[in-house]
Amino acid sequence: MRASLIQIAVDDGECADSRRRRAAALVREQAGADLVVLPELWTTGAFAFAEFERGAEPLEGPTYEAMAEAASDAGVWLHAGSIPERAASDGGPATGPGTSTGTGSLYNTSLVFSPSGDLAAVYRKIHRFGFDKGEAVLMSAGRELVTVPLPDTTLGLATCYDLRFPELFRGLVDAGAQTLVVPAGWPERRRAHWTLLARARAVEDQAFVLACGTAGTHAGVPQAGHSIVVDPWGEVLAEAGPGEEVLTVDFDPARVPATRDQFPALKDRVLGLEPPHRQDVS
Repeated sequence: MRASLIQIAVDDGECADSRRRRAAALVREQAGADLVVLPELWTTGAFAFAEFERGAEPLEGPTYEAMAEAASDAGVWLHAGSIPERAASDGGPATGPGTSTGTGSLYNTSLVFSPSGDLAAVYRKIHRFGFDKGEAVLMSAGRELVTVPLPDTTLGLATCYDLRFPELFRGLVDAGAQTLVVPAGWPERRRAHWTLLARARAVEDQAFVLACGTAGTHAGVPQAGHSIVVDPWGEVLAEAGPGEEVLTVDFDPARVPATRDQFPALKDRVLGLEPPHRQDVS
């Protein structure tokens, strides 16, 4: 199976329409690949918080249309990264667990298209970054794990900050995921974490990890780049540099069940443990 990770540069000086055209052209150039992946929030920049509201679009907006056409033209499965989505039911502040204290109408939403250009899956990012500012208050949280069956593997979808939460990935594995796809806008100052966490998720879940970041600078925040493909043993199959590039790698999805059979650690998981309690040892 051939995957191409498009590590597109996102800079403040280029408008979203220009970047959509450029991204669509790059997708079309990957004809012959099985799966193409774009990064997180590449239309606005993951740290361009002021652009989230202005750059938000409905699910079937201009990015949807451009990416659906590009996927069909190239004949590829396309994970089109993520967009700032304005939910159709824009009715003011959201309520309930996991929602933001902001407008409640925006989501960090990933779109996956089939080789015919049909929408195959939607994933709304569950863990929002920012610690009471930025994405954490401007966007609402998704609540649903999402997997996508492909002919040769099943994708598990996550986005950027999700990478720090292993329980999400275990949930995806329990749902059948064998290839974990993580678009991101990861900052350069924490690049070491990016590589470490991608490898950790691959090892502990015995799955391929395809992690696609951005190049460039988002609202003054330099991006890490260094998109990476990791095999189920944690070995790095390919890694990009810091600038814009397309990282293409061939991998064998059959290695996932083979690895899980050869080293069946997942079978030894112990679930439903009792919470810790104070023991009287007097």
